[in-house]
Amino acid sequence: MATYDLVVIGTGPGGYVCAVRAAQLGMKVAVVEKNPTLGGTCLNVGCMPSKALLHASEMFEEAAHSFAKMGVSVSAPKLDLPSMMTFKQQGIDGNVKGVDFLMKKNKIDVLKGTGKILGTGKVEVSADGKSQVVETKNIVIATGSDIAQLKGIEIDEKRIVSSTGALSLEKVPGRLLVIGAGVIGLELGSVWRRLGSEVMVVEFLDRILPGMDGEIAKQFQRILEKQGFAFKLGSKLTGVEANSKALLAKIEPAAGGAADTIEADVVLVCIGRVPYTNGLGLKEAGVALDNRGRVQIDPHFATSLKGVYAIGDVVAGPMLAHKAEDEGVAVAEIIAGQAGHVNYDVIPGVVYTTPEVSSVGKTEEELKHAGVAYTVGKFPFTANGRSKVNQTTDGFVKILADAKTDRVLGVHIVGREAGEMIHEAAVLMEFGGSAEDLARTCHAHPTRSEAIKEAALAVGKRAIHM
Repeated sequence: MATYDLVVIGTGPGGYVCAVRAAQLGMKVAVVEKNPTLGGTCLNVGCMPSKALLHASEMFEEAAHSFAKMGVSVSAPKLDLPSMMTFKQQGIDGNVKGVDFLMKKNKIDVLKGTGKILGTGKVEVSADGKSQVVETKNIVIATGSDIAQLKGIEIDEKRIVSSTGALSLEKVPGRLLVIGAGVIGLELGSVWRRLGSEVMVVEFLDRILPGMDGEIAKQFQRILEKQGFAFKLGSKLTGVEANSKALLAKIEPAAGGAADTIEADVVLVCIGRVPYTNGLGLKEAGVALDNRGRVQIDPHFATSLKGVYAIGDVVAGPMLAHKAEDEGVAVAEIIAGQAGHVNYDVIPGVVYTTPEVSSVGKTEEELKHAGVAYTVGKFPFTANGRSKVNQTTDGFVKILADAKTDRVLGVHIVGREAGEMIHEAAVLMEFGGSAEDLARTCHAHPTRSEAIKEAALAVGKRAIHM
């Protein structure tokens, strides 16, 4: 029977990062993975392949609509979808091989099969009808999440698809109906819109991007509508009928009322994700779950069963790969007797559309709800020199600072490369910085990041270029 200091179940960003950090700290580590490749949803059927298609489709649209006005003459681009899917797969393969390399480099054993916790210190790994039991001092559950199902709607990954199927469509749908106006739905909707689909987004709430700053979401919706998106907010999908020509989706007002029928070639269901705990034997082992099916943990990631910890999408908090990574590092350090910690107030979020949307810290709605007095500084990209010369002026930067201390509490950006720019705000906030600190930091000219400095100046009502 193999014996380890740590066995990590799941090799997504949380799991493999946890394993690497534990190995760095001198532990003998194994990971358990039920899928043929390492990397979890993120590397195989989530974050990374979607970014490949977002980039490729953006280049396709740039060639079709933007090159000419910059003086670059090319013939009308033709879509070769199989080659685009090959480009996507090459990216997946490269990342997956990278994780394989990290396991070998750090002398981490990879146990292929489904992991089941038998109790403190014991994990059963089953594959192809055979099983083995491994002993370990510690166990980390890092099994991630799965797609949320919509009652009465059967996903076949051909015509009615989840995010997984939407990454591998064999042809561009003439009409794409997206159910859910969250990050995943808007990203994948934008891929297929650029490639030629008519895209309608149905959202149960009366706004897009639930949880993000409301003002940012409103402007972003207007930008998407200019790009050709159609939205049906405050609505829900209640059924889908299929005939040989089309899918007939029944859409009702969320508050109740008469249903509309919308024809589509593909329906993409993106209503969120749920913790993945199937087959782990948690109930039998005595690992407590909350009322949403998430593994309950204490502030040190420990579950109700001694020696068993949990991180990532399977526990409470934003379902983000980088949140899982930070938790993976923290729990490895805690197991090693160090002071691992995650600052949940400074976890950036990004929507990788064009333009991008990024956010870190509190929204204006959250500050109002908490009764926190704050000041606001905003700066539009229409007044940013780099954005003007590149003719990419959609969006703005918004900074929220404590009215008494000037400490930055939240930063929200809609604009080109917003996902890259948000990190100077994250670093500032990690060190408790103020809007004044940001305003007095010299920024290179001309850059889009100057808009962040100007927004910080605007907190004190002294923006220069507006």
